[in-house]
Amino acid sequence: MKPSLCAVLPTLLMLAAPAFSAEQADLIIRQATVVDVEHASTQANQSVVVRGADIVAVGADKAIARQWRAPRQVDAKGRYLIPGLWDMHVHFGGGPELIEENKALLPLYIAHGITTIRDASGDLPTQVLQWRGQIHDGSLMGPQLFTSGAKIEGVKPVWKGTIEVGNQADLDAAFVRLKEDKVDFVKITDSTLTPDLFLAAVRGARANGLRASGHIPMALTVQQAVDAGISSIEHLDYAYKAGVKNEAAIAAAFADKRIDRAEANRQLDAGFDRDTAMAAYRGFAAKGVYVTPTLNGGRILDFLDQDDHANDPYLAYIGPKLQATYAWRVERAAKATPVQIEARHREYHQVAAVLPMLQQAGVTIMAGTDAGFLNSFNYPGIGLHDELSLFVKEGLTPAQALSAATRAGPSWFGMLDRYGGIAVGKAADMVLLDANPLQDINATRRIDTVLLRGQVYDRKALDGLLEQTRAKVAAWQAEGEG
Repeated sequence: MKPSLCAVLPTLLMLAAPAFSAEQADLIIRQATVVDVEHASTQANQSVVVRGADIVAVGADKAIARQWRAPRQVDAKGRYLIPGLWDMHVHFGGGPELIEENKALLPLYIAHGITTIRDASGDLPTQVLQWRGQIHDGSLMGPQLFTSGAKIEGVKPVWKGTIEVGNQADLDAAFVRLKEDKVDFVKITDSTLTPDLFLAAVRGARANGLRASGHIPMALTVQQAVDAGISSIEHLDYAYKAGVKNEAAIAAAFADKRIDRAEANRQLDAGFDRDTAMAAYRGFAAKGVYVTPTLNGGRILDFLDQDDHANDPYLAYIGPKLQATYAWRVERAAKATPVQIEARHREYHQVAAVLPMLQQAGVTIMAGTDAGFLNSFNYPGIGLHDELSLFVKEGLTPAQALSAATRAGPSWFGMLDRYGGIAVGKAADMVLLDANPLQDINATRRIDTVLLRGQVYDRKALDGLLEQTRAKVAAWQAEGEG
């Protein structure tokens, strides 16, 4: 007996209907707790879909599982997903013979969840510009790299690898070179650069569409640099200086050579005033001036009498020639008298106390380490986590510290549309943690997986990066001993 048309129709209709087709991606991170750094909140049981270097979907795990397919999935249940970390003040240098030792530092950043670094100039500017391009095109493994190229300085400065500027014509030529190099910002230091040329350089950077950061000359007030258009103040002691009630008089006396640098510093140390400071910091916030404290570097040097770092396990990742560049600061610190050592300790705490004041005034604080050559025991990679721990110790909340390392950098570069969050359209630069960093900032050290430009580095791969650098360092040390 033949089946009736009514009986077979549902089957025919099912065969004719198109099957549901899930969208294809490269990777799905399943069941993570996503950390919303901007709002200091978390959302559990979220899945994040990655295609290429982009986040293309974020949502509840069940919904994502229905809509998406990918050849690779990361089980993130019980873990916390944050945007990639940014170290906004690093250095590469020590001369051409240290190029390979500097290059070996790049994997250390990835291994510690740092997906972007801002090079604040050393003495290898051409090499660093080359690395920037190679990282961008995928021929060199490393974090996204922004660089100032060669710094602007005066004639015959202490620092090598600089563009020497003695007059306006030199400064104009400097900006021609920097624009040809397509630098990401401008770094200005004050070893021999005159105060007038410093201000002209800051104004020139802005006129050329570039952000300026730098070391503010003693003969100027911090407010003069702010008024000229400086975009970021590097090192917290300059922010402290802005809070000194008679800063202008001290700067003028130093400029006229009525007092030397030691006496100027003595007066600055004694002249801090909270009301003056808060007024200055509110001015920073109003003008969009960011501050990169680099607390950890100062702490290390100021307390070398308590910890000489000779047995730091992390030295296994630092090349022997780079380690040798630490010596001059160590030797200088070792010559201090007990009175000078006590003063160092006191001054560190005085300056560090400024940090929560900046936060209260609305200043954007950027996490940066000052890690690299010369800066003794201030280690690329792990140093950023040390910096964040200090931020919390000195008065920031874990959420504020985390924002300083994930959102402040993208904000400074005008790139928050692409970085600093986990959302559709953002870069697939993320870090999967074993604990909640909003509760304990030290959770940033407990890294399970790093995603950089959509590429997955699980714990085994991250350990491999560390071992890769350790092996190179061991080989260089053996060469030196042979």
